[in-house]
Amino acid sequence: MITRDEVLHIAKLAKLKLTEEEIALLQEQLGRILEYFRQIEKLNTEHVAPMKHVLDVHTILRPDEPRPSVSPEEALQNAPRRQENYFVVPKVVEKA
Repeated sequence: MITRDEVLHIAKLAKLKLTEEEIALLQEQLGRILEYFRQIEKLNTEHVAPMKHVLDVHTILRPDEPRPSVSPEEALQNAPRRQENYFVVPKVVEKA
């Protein structure tokens, strides 16, 4: 079972404010998820090939070839703030 402190630590990393009810709910839900993974760990996967996706999906990409694009002036014409040829955006990452 996952502890209350672990839920609070995860919430802090995710910058979430949780009520006591949400903490209890997440503690139970995350505990069930971890128990499910413990069950999966017990499976013998020795002869199972690694997969990137559960379905046999193949992405078809166009060739990576250079082609004309918009000019920096066109790209920045509706920017609320800019500095030279760059967008100016609010800082979203804080130093730990």
